[in-house]
Amino acid sequence: MIFEKNYPDILDIQSELQHLPEAAKVNLVELEKEVNNIKTGLKAVEAELDYQKRRVRESGDRFVPVMSDFITVASFSFSELEDLLNEARDKYAKALKHFGESEGKMQPDEFFGIFDTFLQSFAEAKQDLENMRKKKEEEERRARMEAMLKEQREKERRQKKAKAGSISEEGGEFDDLVSALRSGEVFDKDLSKLKRNRKRSGNQGLETSRERVVTKLNY
Repeated sequence: MIFEKNYPDILDIQSELQHLPEAAKVNLVELEKEVNNIKTGLKAVEAELDYQKRRVRESGDRFVPVMSDFITVASFSFSELEDLLNEARDKYAKALKHFGESEGKMQPDEFFGIFDTFLQSFAEAKQDLENMRKKKEEEERRARMEAMLKEQREKERRQKKAKAGSISEEGGEFDDLVSALRSGEVFDKDLSKLKRNRKRSGNQGLETSRERVVTKLNY
């Protein structure tokens, strides 16, 4: 893979942009509406709290102290939320400008969705190449195994052939010995002479065959 060899850092792009899929789900207009709804709700709770503070409370009524603590914490948290939203707007505007897009014409889900689609395609292509690499390695391993098995079968075939030839030669000598025993020749001739006779007979047979071939050619 070219990226692995020449651009290894590119392979870490998904880890560097791991929050991109979440960013591709954000619609800034809808997010601002939700924040405004929270703000409106807090104001309603504050108004109710002011009303309850002015009226006579019954014994054991804990609405005012409990809601006062809630409004204090909620107002602080909401202030942080507004700061984060403003920071997100500013960073998003800079991102649009960096890529040559006009602010307000493209929402974050559309803008970041382009990069998210690319990352998904990149991951799929990377997986496809990995599968191809594994398949190639498997085919090469299978080819090596087949070559080894073929070589082993050929070696066994040659060994069987050589063994069969040796058995045939030993069988011929044994037949000569049996013949000599039957004729009594073994008692006045040694075995080496028998072997020489066997070779001589073979050579004579070969010469006779040659003479027959020459005779046929002359005719």
